[in-house]
Amino acid sequence: MLIDIRHISKIYNEGLESEVRALDDVSLSIDYGECTAILGHSGSGKSTLMNILGCLDIPTYGEYYLAGEAVSDMPLSKLSSIRNRQIGFIFQGFNLIPGLTALENVELPLIYRGMPKKERLELCVQSLAEVGLEHRMDHRPTELSGGQQQRVAIARAIAAKPPIIMADEPTGNLDTKAGADIMQKLISLNDNGSTVIIITHDLYLAKAAKRIITIQDGKIIGDREVSQQERDEVLNGGDGV
Repeated sequence: MLIDIRHISKIYNEGLESEVRALDDVSLSIDYGECTAILGHSGSGKSTLMNILGCLDIPTYGEYYLAGEAVSDMPLSKLSSIRNRQIGFIFQGFNLIPGLTALENVELPLIYRGMPKKERLELCVQSLAEVGLEHRMDHRPTELSGGQQQRVAIARAIAAKPPIIMADEPTGNLDTKAGADIMQKLISLNDNGSTVIIITHDLYLAKAAKRIITIQDGKIIGDREVSQQERDEVLNGGDGV
């Protein structure tokens, strides 16, 4: 099992009148190679769940095992090395550095890893080619469309070939056509073996995944497989894309 969380709670201001249970006794497992959407409205707890699954935060209570390693009690400093090895993040806002080219943006996390220059350049060129930007590597973000910027962000996430790709509202700042293109790229990554977790408020886009986990008020209220027909409607450009 790749991801295994057991009775996770995240509580703010515990014991006070202003106590907030962002997550309330959540248990969940995600296996290697799954494509899962975590669906919920604003304030549902989905972002908190993503932060814990992505080792960006630690739970108040409960256990989290990532690839068999207990990470729920690790200090945040140690979690950073887990993130570097295991997880590639794709964010709604792209998070690209304006003064760097597409290639340099993809390369930056690999520099922080201490990867040799020749190896990291090979990986960066390969990952940009995988998202169809081999001819735009020398362009800066302002010279790219929103969809192209998000593809640079995907290339950055996959360059080091992490086992998990975690996408937080990856189509939120894109028009319909560009959003559909990004979803196709994410599904393609899953088809090639990556475990893909998509955090979204959009039920239609969530149906592109193979499994939908619905969260509300800090609790999981639904967990179902998506039919091939539902997936085809999204991935083949049905009414909503």
